[in-house]
Amino acid sequence: MATKALMASHIRFEDTVSYLLGKVTTAFRNSLERHMGEIGLHGGQIFVLLELWKKDGLRQVDIANRLSLSAPTVNKMLKGLIEINLVTRSRIADDGRSTRIFLTERGFEMRREVESQWLELEESCLVGLTETERLVLFDLLGKLRNAYTGREEESEED
Repeated sequence: MATKALMASHIRFEDTVSYLLGKVTTAFRNSLERHMGEIGLHGGQIFVLLELWKKDGLRQVDIANRLSLSAPTVNKMLKGLIEINLVTRSRIADDGRSTRIFLTERGFEMRREVESQWLELEESCLVGLTETERLVLFDLLGKLRNAYTGREEESEED
């Protein structure tokens, strides 16, 4: 009898924001992978490139911090980017444990292809929304990001 009473009081996960956010996140990640796969990249690699386009020559540890990812995860992404000649890794002269990551010429050139795919991705995820809804969504997602990360998004100069 207690089990039946417990079941009656269970929440309907499908009716929660967390459930919907999880489903939307999965669908978006799949779409990101499809779009970036068109140009030979994985979704996570894009975010490494975005950081390097802001500031080339970042330390590997700083990339990990900026992306809120573990060092091994970033290392794996960097290996993939090195293999396709988009970045290089160089040791820091005064610190043998640290490495800096630099874009190659191809890495700089790849920005045009990424921008093209990104604009298609952006439009596909916002289709059917009014301009007001797009602005509200952008604001709400920023608030959620800050709540999850515990920090404001860094500025372009960081």
